[in-house]
Amino acid sequence: MSDLFTGSDEAPAAKAPAPLAVRMRPRSADEVVGQADLLKPGSALRRLMDGGDSRSSTSVILFGPPGTGKTTLAHVIAKAPGRRFVELSAITAGVKDVRRVMEEALTERDMRGKRTVLFLDEIHRFTKAQQDALLPGVENGWVTLVAATTENPSFSVISPLLSRSLLLTLSPLTPDDIRALVQRALRDERGLAGAFAMGEEALEDLVRLSGNDARRALTALEAAADVASADDREEITDDDVEQALQKSVVRYDKDGDQHYDVVSAFIKSMRGSDPDAALHYLARMIEAGEDPRFIARRVVIAASEDVGMADPTALGVAVSAAQAVQMLGMPEGRIPLAQAVVHLATAPKSNRAYMGLEKALADVRSGRISPVPPHLRDAHYPGAKGLGHGKGYVYPHDEPTSVARQQHLPDAIASAEYYVPGKTGAERDVAARLERIRRLQRPDGVD
Repeated sequence: MSDLFTGSDEAPAAKAPAPLAVRMRPRSADEVVGQADLLKPGSALRRLMDGGDSRSSTSVILFGPPGTGKTTLAHVIAKAPGRRFVELSAITAGVKDVRRVMEEALTERDMRGKRTVLFLDEIHRFTKAQQDALLPGVENGWVTLVAATTENPSFSVISPLLSRSLLLTLSPLTPDDIRALVQRALRDERGLAGAFAMGEEALEDLVRLSGNDARRALTALEAAADVASADDREEITDDDVEQALQKSVVRYDKDGDQHYDVVSAFIKSMRGSDPDAALHYLARMIEAGEDPRFIARRVVIAASEDVGMADPTALGVAVSAAQAVQMLGMPEGRIPLAQAVVHLATAPKSNRAYMGLEKALADVRSGRISPVPPHLRDAHYPGAKGLGHGKGYVYPHDEPTSVARQQHLPDAIASAEYYVPGKTGAERDVAARLERIRRLQRPDGVD
């Protein structure tokens, strides 16, 4: 029976150490890896981190990919003398939480002379009402807001808050930055304290697979050290790294700025006749879990917008790929998508049909319209013929060339030419044929 109660006599378990990424968080601006341009001596961010002006309450919005140091910078800013640090997550915090922080910040400032640094992670997830609740504290200097976002603040942060904050764009860390960070963690007392060695091949694997994400690199390093430790080894190998971090991270947020950047690059690569780049961005979207129907729609649009009449078969290929995706689903749907993308990227290009429509729309919107010529009007309803509708219409199939000499455009734009074929692909033949057709159609033309 005593075995059932042995746990009650044991000493409390030791508190688990903080994750390596937390332990290695920089304590000063000098320890921050990367972002050299933002941290130059005398820069606004450097002054804020060094506590240069105790009266300053400049708020900042940090915009950049995950793992570039947004949380790290916020903690360093908070370490300046006379500051207290409060952290909120936009995922869990509401308007009441924001107002409570503002009230406490005002009390701390007035009663204890301390400024509050409010770090708000993922501010793009805050609604307009929640962001509005931040304005009094930011405007009156009750808090120094340090907000982090992976999405373009121009789309996700309200204008009044943007205008009252310093917007800083963080660059992705370089492989050299990640390498230096990992090497520091291997030897630093707060990190692995020299307990493990790491060969060059393992280090390079870790750098490559981290996706330029500092947090991911340190998390993988800690996991790889655990693998080595379990085997009673003091050297971290490339196999340990691969076990800890199976595949490279994909930087892509389906609802954010990265989404638009990758989609834009995908379309421009097809338009630019680069099948390798187009397949790369297609792979990034597929790997990130993008809706394949969305991808297929973009391919269909590109088939007409960018290939057009230079290869009239491209639209059929794109539509067939979209239908195949619907029938097959994923992952098989990636195969017809790849075929369509390569077809479009390698096809001759023309936007002349699309541009012709744009010119026609411009004329219509500017009022360059006039009545439909009488001979083209509907003559099927009672009384139409009495109004002269259809009179003089020439049926093209009755002509030897199947082209009738008659006017189709309204009088106001009778000589307009919206579609001007290009000189690539199938459109070369279209250009020659259209020139003959227009000579036959125009009243002053010749056979």
